[in-house]
Amino acid sequence: MSFHLEGPWLSTTGKKHGPKKWASAEAKKKAEMLGTKWQELKQELGIKEETNRRRQAKMTGTLAVKMSVPPGRETATVPSQDTGWVTCTKPADKEYTGDKCLGISVLHKSNGIPVFSQEEVISISKMRR
Repeated sequence: MSFHLEGPWLSTTGKKHGPKKWASAEAKKKAEMLGTKWQELKQELGIKEETNRRRQAKMTGTLAVKMSVPPGRETATVPSQDTGWVTCTKPADKEYTGDKCLGISVLHKSNGIPVFSQEEVISISKMRR
């Protein structure tokens, strides 16, 4: 599907939202009250805003991480099993040596079908594409 043929409703960028519209004045009051309660609760618990945390993380600089194995997680090194060296050769070609199959016939779209009797040969030759 090519998005250049679609309208802007499929875009994930540039969705501008205007001012929030409330269903009623009562709903707006309730939402504002809940928002202020939420801010007070965060202040009581000492939780910082996400934007402040990001700004603070940028100012502190890079975080140095030391890569090490925690104690108790050391695993023993198990060596691979040596099975020896063997040459890789091409297997012998498979060839039908029986006398039941008369040959291979093509029925439709290069589909090879083994033929076992003269009747099958005639019926395959009479079939339409």
